[in-house]
Amino acid sequence: LRLGRLVSSSASTGSSNQGRAGVFGSADRLFITTRTVELLKSLVGSTRWKHGAQLLLLLRGVGKDLYVCGGFREPAIGNVVRRIMAAVREEVLNMGTATPAAADRPALESMLWAQPTTKLVHRKDSFVEGSPVDQHLQDTLPAAFYTNRPDLKQSVMEAIQEVMSDLEDLHKNINDQALSHIHEKEVILTYGKSKTVELFLKAAASKKRKFQVVVAEVAPTMEGHEMAKSLARAGIDTILINDSAIFAAMARVNKVLLPAHAVLANGGLIASSGSNLVALAAKHNSVPVVCLSGIFKLCPTFPHEGQDTLNDFVSPSSVVDYSELSNELMKDVEFVNPVHDYVEPELINLYVTNAGAFQPSYIYRLLAENYHSDDWESFE
Repeated sequence: LRLGRLVSSSASTGSSNQGRAGVFGSADRLFITTRTVELLKSLVGSTRWKHGAQLLLLLRGVGKDLYVCGGFREPAIGNVVRRIMAAVREEVLNMGTATPAAADRPALESMLWAQPTTKLVHRKDSFVEGSPVDQHLQDTLPAAFYTNRPDLKQSVMEAIQEVMSDLEDLHKNINDQALSHIHEKEVILTYGKSKTVELFLKAAASKKRKFQVVVAEVAPTMEGHEMAKSLARAGIDTILINDSAIFAAMARVNKVLLPAHAVLANGGLIASSGSNLVALAAKHNSVPVVCLSGIFKLCPTFPHEGQDTLNDFVSPSSVVDYSELSNELMKDVEFVNPVHDYVEPELINLYVTNAGAFQPSYIYRLLAENYHSDDWESFE
């Protein structure tokens, strides 16, 4: 599958920052997602499969391999696999006599429990003799998935190309909404460095919209410095502040823009460590929080683990010198250095995506439109 090439190529596109940003935040998430879709397109086009059930089995296996190879740190990888699996299901049902999935979307209550919504048919003779059979798929797929249709591959390849086109136009579609959310003489606060937020602000500035941006530096990576320099070069009035000054500066801020690592099924947000502090400060001052995110970051995952959901913990060496640990006062101190924060949906006012702007309460509907509930489970 050349997964090593996928990982090494994506890593080479990132910056050389050390610590949390160097390990997890440097890679271009859109680039990694695009390469994943290209990999899936190549596998679907070159692999011999006879019907939709075998194709879903192939995609599920690839999703598990990608998860093992590091995909658990990039939820977007599993998301695009699920989206293509949903496209396969829709193409199979559209080509058969069954009702398309879009016409019978599950209600919110049923989605929360992730129960199968299709009629279950058990078929023991559905796969070629000697081939591996995934028991879960065999027990839950309708009969239409076991019908051999030569034109199915072409339909699936066209669906994958649509996903590719969505990714290629992602920043353009988000930037087209800039003037609807950034108004004249506003003061906007953003946290850290994000290509999506950076292009969004530059798009508004290129259309002669005058505003001021306050950038938090995000210690210890200090990635906010690079963000502030880039915005200043584009002619945007930019102020760089310490993280400790966020609460004080929030009183004169009109809007907060946050990037996303992942958007959860309940409308919550996974973002850089410290984002929850920014959102809490914004709520205290009644400042709206807007998150910029591509649809490919929508995760059918609920925050059952709270702040540990989709999180990683790295060495505290970036925030404390190990030589200081020999101090008697430090022996009972426990250092926790998380990579991300979980921000509750009550702290987010709006999600601006390449498909439009939505409130957190509408995220469940977007999940139903992009993924099938039978594919929500993790690739672990």
